[in-house]
Amino acid sequence: MLRASRLHKAYREGRELHPVLDAVSLEVVPGECVALLGRSGSGKSTLLNMLAGIDRPDRGTVELLGHHLAELGEPALTLLRRREIGFVYQFFNLIPTLKVSENLALPLELNGVGGRDIARRVGTLLERLGLGSRSRAYPDQLSGGEQQRVAIGRALIHQPSLVLADEPTGNLDAETGEQILALLSELFHERNQTLVLVTHSLAVSSIADRVLTLDHGQIAESPGDFSW
Repeated sequence: MLRASRLHKAYREGRELHPVLDAVSLEVVPGECVALLGRSGSGKSTLLNMLAGIDRPDRGTVELLGHHLAELGEPALTLLRRREIGFVYQFFNLIPTLKVSENLALPLELNGVGGRDIARRVGTLLERLGLGSRSRAYPDQLSGGEQQRVAIGRALIHQPSLVLADEPTGNLDAETGEQILALLSELFHERNQTLVLVTHSLAVSSIADRVLTLDHGQIAESPGDFSW
């Protein structure tokens, strides 16, 4: 269970404080996919960072799997993220000095998984990602779509309870983006994981069970007037 209650976050411009999030509340149940729509600068990424405990709200609480994130110190937060959260970024964020297989193995190594189990899980997932022949390639030898496939695999391989995706197709062409969305949806549902994705694209939100809109610092329980 993921629950965010009355989150408030503001930034200062000159002498004035401007709310990025204003009393935002959100609850996501296990196995649910929630898409959060919003224009650039609406606070989507800020909210995602708060759900992960990377950023802290000025007011409000975030609860993940019974843990109140504000009550955890940085070592405990790091451990919770390492075990229970997977991230998919717009710009892939793969480690350029590691091969594809090594990028996928890293979350497992950090969680203390044994070498044989790592090799088995990485090999199986590479085949599912359609990258079985690219295991020894480096990120700069891959296309954008291939890099995002690796990024999705890295986010899912340690079987986290919660997957957070920030504009997962924002750096891809339309056709490749559709393929990536289909892959993300397929793998997420297979593992019965919880997915929260933020996007400015109505097409991307189509894979979600529930679509919310973030506008002027507040959440609405519908796509609303999508005229951005």
